[in-house]
Amino acid sequence: MVITRTPLRVSFFGGGTDLPGWFKTNGGAVLSTTINKFLFISMRRMPPYWEFKNRFVYGSKTETVNSLEEIDHPAIREALRFMNIPYGVDMHYNTDIPARSGMGSSSAFTVGFLRALYAMQGRMVSDRRIAKEAIHIEQNMIKEAVGCQDQIAAAFGGLNHIVFNDDNNFEVNPVTIPRQRLQDLNDHMILVYTGVQRIASRIEEKKIEQMGDHKAELRAIQRYVDDALELLNGNDPIDEFGGLLHETWLQKRKLSEDVTNYNLDEIYENCRKNGAIGGKLLGTGGGGFMLIFVRPEKREEMLRAIPGFIPVSFVFDTTGSQVIYYQEEV
Repeated sequence: MVITRTPLRVSFFGGGTDLPGWFKTNGGAVLSTTINKFLFISMRRMPPYWEFKNRFVYGSKTETVNSLEEIDHPAIREALRFMNIPYGVDMHYNTDIPARSGMGSSSAFTVGFLRALYAMQGRMVSDRRIAKEAIHIEQNMIKEAVGCQDQIAAAFGGLNHIVFNDDNNFEVNPVTIPRQRLQDLNDHMILVYTGVQRIASRIEEKKIEQMGDHKAELRAIQRYVDDALELLNGNDPIDEFGGLLHETWLQKRKLSEDVTNYNLDEIYENCRKNGAIGGKLLGTGGGGFMLIFVRPEKREEMLRAIPGFIPVSFVFDTTGSQVIYYQEEV
């Protein structure tokens, strides 16, 4: 029996430059953190007493199948194919945050599922290997239009400056700043759940198709990574981080007409009119969670301006995907 815990992430700057179609020519960089919201995968070998070989329980769905080709969930199907698992698997999935909400849950699932499969074999592999294999499964086997940042964030954990090189390699550089400055940054942030779930890969497909028309916006988005790192490592007021979030949101919304809509814009503007300094929709946009940067003393006033939307506080987390329970089957 194995249980893995994998963190979800909040991406601040650089989203879009982690797409291979961009960074293989232009390089790329992302500033992101994992937070204390997790997904859990419990897994064991399927006992031989049922008429089916595999059982996968996730969300409101249960799949009971005998072959890979019968599996609906693409990450489960292709990860099992990649690992060439010869025995049946019984898997249950739980999460702190709804899926399709902009916090990298799809890639976190792939990472956590791979981690569990390796643990079932009694093997420990590096965070880098898990991240690379999750990217391969999603981009090359499932053929989803996804970037590379979510898999890396989920595998490594922490507040990181992730750099993408043109040779398809990446660097993970932990951001080291004084504890009080890190706490100040965290205290200025809150998530607002818009209630809208969306399929990120469909929005990303349009972004990829239109990438050549938005080089200026993507270059600006990439520059904000360096600006944010310089700010965090300096002594300027942390409020300026919120201003950078606002600027990157103005660029991100230009990448596709599906990134935002009137209702989402209204939520954001109401937050800004009532104390928020900046913010952005997480992930590819289109719904899910909105990250809001607001002074702590202004938070309650701002939240009163958007009744009906669910606020979620969080703290930065330094742990990547890990096995939290392991009991060898006998």
